[in-house]
Amino acid sequence: MNAIAKAIDALNELFGRIIAPLIAIITLIVLYDIGSRFFFGRPSDWAFDVTKMLFGAHFMLMAAYGLRHHAHVEVDVIKRLLSRKRQAVLEILGYLIFFVPFIWMLITYGWRFFDRSFSRGETTYGMVSIPVYPIKGVIVVAAVLILLQAIAIVLRAIIQLREEKSA
Repeated sequence: MNAIAKAIDALNELFGRIIAPLIAIITLIVLYDIGSRFFFGRPSDWAFDVTKMLFGAHFMLMAAYGLRHHAHVEVDVIKRLLSRKRQAVLEILGYLIFFVPFIWMLITYGWRFFDRSFSRGETTYGMVSIPVYPIKGVIVVAAVLILLQAIAIVLRAIIQLREEKSA
């Protein structure tokens, strides 16, 4: 089980380290748009749509990386007062009760959004029609990465419970 958790961690670590620096590209596009507004008196036709979609994709794809590094919101005040065994039980219950329904909805509806967008050839409005389905596909990819990271966390909690039981 520990090997599976480590493999999932390695996948999300690699993915996060590849995706994280892409914020620089988004920044360059924003700077281009600002320069276009300042020097030419009008924004570009495509930069706003592109930056909005890229930032959304970046945020979603970095969620599993954030979960892997415990950068997510969690109520640690009570959890830290508990024994390691109870922390593990709380973690397992929390993921089963709250996470499973959420991730199921995210994958199910994310796939429906992507499929509908892809089948209709959905694009942005305006002079430059940018396809929307790749960004909606990111919802599904991000959900799968988050699910994998949650599996690693639950596996570690199970390992913790086994260690406490044998001790």
